[in-house]
Amino acid sequence: MESREKTGITVAGTVIVDKINEISAYPRSGELTQIRNIQTAIGGCVPNVALDLKRIDPSLEVHAVGTIGDDKEGTFVTETLKKGGVGTDGLTVLPGEKTSFTDVMSVPGGQRTFFTYAGASAKFGSEHMPFEKVKPKMLHLGYFLLLERVDNGEGLKILQMAKELGIETSIDLVSENSDRYALVKPCLPYTDYLIINELEAGKLTGVEPCIGNLEKMALRLKEMGVRKKVIIHMPECAFCAGEEGCACLPSYQLPEGYMQGTTGAGDAFCAGALTGIYHGWSDAEILSFASASAVMALGSPDATSGLRTMAEIRQYCSQFGRKAI
Repeated sequence: MESREKTGITVAGTVIVDKINEISAYPRSGELTQIRNIQTAIGGCVPNVALDLKRIDPSLEVHAVGTIGDDKEGTFVTETLKKGGVGTDGLTVLPGEKTSFTDVMSVPGGQRTFFTYAGASAKFGSEHMPFEKVKPKMLHLGYFLLLERVDNGEGLKILQMAKELGIETSIDLVSENSDRYALVKPCLPYTDYLIINELEAGKLTGVEPCIGNLEKMALRLKEMGVRKKVIIHMPECAFCAGEEGCACLPSYQLPEGYMQGTTGAGDAFCAGALTGIYHGWSDAEILSFASASAVMALGSPDATSGLRTMAEIRQYCSQFGRKAI
């Protein structure tokens, strides 16, 4: 293990470009609808969490690691991250591959429908981790169940490599209704911090995902191997089982019409939690700031532009009360 002090957070995993198509209504099979506006934005765990971390704490060293295609979308991701102050030396360009993308069909005031193309991110593996160049204090490996090679052994290998180097590890998942959660379980003993929602916690543990079972799910996940903290977030509250015991905090009570979109709220919560973990805050402080970071994302139509600095986020959210649960 290197003797020099490790610093910063590396975010690795899914790199996506979102192509957001605004439509007046979603057509039925065989019908046509017009696209009224098109917006391109970065998406996925790596861009979202990395940019959120830099917005929250501009002094923090943040690096992005993932695989992109040799196309204009890959260039767009790289330039956007650089502009946001995120290190991009860990992005590997795969010749002949397309950068992963999602076509989003968005009805104003309604739900979004997503069509995703796995692309270059599906090729991401342990050989793309630049540990010889960057040895951070923390590694966050994001979007298990969306990365083919990561799900099938490469994620475990990456976490094992990080632990051998003395790097703290964090992971999150994507929600899906399947039995593939078993693929994540071997990774838990190499995970210091597990940051997931209640549906994912339920699938991992086999426990019904409700407020009354948050402690049961979190403690079971620690029994399954998570080393330091299990953090579970849901619309009503957030819960942490850590070294200090258990903590639960209700979500903010937001005024009607506040929410502009849910895209990126989970990633913002994750970035807020990672910030608190990195700075050594108490579990209650971590939950408080993570939920405040999610509020900032909910007030913005895209994934990252709503985030501000620590002080600005705290000041802004001081106007809101907490829900009664």
